[in-house]
Parts: sequence; structure tokens; C-alpha cells
Amino acid sequence: MSYNLLKGKRGIIFGALDSNSIAWKTAERVHEEGGQFVLTNAPVAMRMGQINELAEKTGSQIIPADATSLEDLQNLIDQSMEILGGKIDFVLHSIGMSINVRKGKHYTDQNYDWTQKGTDVSAMSFHKLMQTLYKSDAMNEWGSIVALTYMAAQRVFPDYNDMADNKAYLESIARSFGYFFGRDKKVRVNTISQSPTPTTAGSGVKGFDGFIAYAEKMSPLGNATALDCANYTVAMFSDLTKRVTLQNLYNDGGFSNMGVSDAVMSTFVGDE
Repeated sequence: MSYNLLKGKRGIIFGALDSNSIAWKTAERVHEEGGQFVLTNAPVAMRMGQINELAEKTGSQIIPADATSLEDLQNLIDQSMEILGGKIDFVLHSIGMSINVRKGKHYTDQNYDWTQKGTDVSAMSFHKLMQTLYKSDAMNEWGSIVALTYMAAQRVFPDYNDMADNKAYLESIARSFGYFFGRDKKVRVNTISQSPTPTTAGSGVKGFDGFIAYAEKMSPLGNATALDCANYTVAMFSDLTKRVTLQNLYNDGGFSNMGVSDAVMSTFVGDE
């Protein structure tokens, strides 16, 4: 169901890899709500995914960009404003990568070159993106910037490895840069902390199926799906949330405020 919440709004969506990805679902929902956007991803990720299919479906153009490159980001923003015909109203940062996770390096035995690369891609890219948008005065007033995160930024999930640190850094950047973007440009910056979601990126984390099953049992509403996250992101891009900023917003079925649930307890003590 569409409400034209984003009619006339222009944006950039990072990280749509395939139909399982949250960025992909968000692009579909933004399109349904009347928004126009440019799709972008790293050239290597574009070769792995099916982003051309999404572009055709949503009538969007694709601009390849390495989100760790200031030159690429500047080119992306300049081209996006030219293609879309004006300043930007919304941006989704849906990027994360850990070589340590991918290569099976334990948290207590990091390859720090890999750690640095993961931090650059997963978190520092968000600062670089916002700095480029800010310096270019590329965002319209009351625009909205959203980055996706995960609760391992606050709590220990051992196999999430250095991605937990990356997400903690990402959330801090959102608050710190969000202050200046709000004060100077009337732009809001938030992170959405999503339930563990079966995406291509998430599947690389050891024990991720266990994360999903545990969170499902712990959450009174069950896990939020990729589509649920897309709908929440649409709401954050809309004018209905104009004064929500600097927040880490949990879209997790209530998991973040749970201590224990009957469903989890029953697996240890059995039903009485």
C-alpha cells in the first residue's frame, strides 16, 4: 500500500546487492512511495549483485562509487544532483564489511590491516559521505540521512567480531555529525538498529542462524524483516519524522528491552 509519502523527494541509496538486502527492499518501497533516487555500490559489489535489475524496476540510474574514496563520493553527489534535478532529500547508508569475519579471524587474533579496511568501509565511509554532502551543501532542509546498524554495538555477540566495533563507531558518527548537520543545515541523521536479518552480508557471520533464532524467541513481536526495516526507513525519510534526529532507533520486535522471555526460558528448564 502506498501513501505517496516521498512524492517529489530525491535521494541516494547505498548498498543494494540483491533482493535479500535491506537497501534493495528500501529502494522498492521508496519507489512505491513516489521517491526518485540514484543507486550506488562499490564496483566489486556491483559485479556480485543484481543491481541492474533493481534500477530497471525502479527507473533509477546507477553510479558506481567506492564509499571510502572522497573523489568517488564527490562525483556521486554531483552526478546525483544533476540526474535528479536538484538537492538531495534522503540518503541510506547500508554498507558493512569485515575481512576478519570473512577470513575466519577470531576477535582475539585480528589482522589489523583487515580491521582498518573494515572500519573504513563500514563506519568511516559514513563520515566521509556526510562530510562531502555537508561541504557541497547538497542536502535540502529537513532532509534525512539513515545508516543501518546492529545491536552488537551495545552488547556482546562474540562471533560478530570487529563488526561490533564498526557499528559502535558508525552510531557515534551519526550523533556527532548529526549535531552539525541539524544545527547548520536542518538535516536529521539517525541509525536504525535492525533485527538480525538473513541477507547476503549477514550470512557471512559465524552462527548467524543462531542469532536469528535466538532473537526470534526473545522478541515479543518476533524479528523485524528486511521489508519492516524498509518501511521504517521510508517513515524516517518522510516529513512525518522531521524532528527525529541523533537517535539510534531499534527496529527489532522489542528485543533490545528484553531480559529473558518464556520461549527462551523453556529451552533451558522445559515447560512446567
